[in-house]
Amino acid sequence: MPTVVDFEHVSAAGLESSSVAEALAGLRANEARYFMNKYKHAFTVLPADESQDTLDYVNRILKEERHIEFAARPLETSRFEVEGIRMAYVFYEDGLAVNVMYTIDNPKKRAVGFKLSEGMEVPKELDGTFKFARQKSKLAGTIRGSFFVIKGEY
Repeated sequence: MPTVVDFEHVSAAGLESSSVAEALAGLRANEARYFMNKYKHAFTVLPADESQDTLDYVNRILKEERHIEFAARPLETSRFEVEGIRMAYVFYEDGLAVNVMYTIDNPKKRAVGFKLSEGMEVPKELDGTFKFARQKSKLAGTIRGSFFVIKGEY
């Protein structure tokens, strides 16, 4: 059963095993607030062990596009479509959030984003390959983020 992420009362439920659970919960809430404000979409998550299809989809894109396979354990996922954009998220135990933005009608607006929770190190799979910009968030503190453009069809 999907759980709606509450961005007004941030909870680390589902993320407790992460060493940066509170920061990761803030990052997840930050995403939920964005989608509610921009699209009026309630951001929901599922435990990773209940959403293998989303994990497979994200993992396939990461592997085929950039040969990336994360060692960290996935905790939760989210997958939905809003205004012609297919979105998929994976929240990892180490504090990493990966999102796939795949526009249906515009292949030039397809990307994979990486967001690092405050307090986590850059994962070894991304270290030296990506530059991370900083963003301040009331819910998540300092978020570091990067992305790459998707070239293939998924």
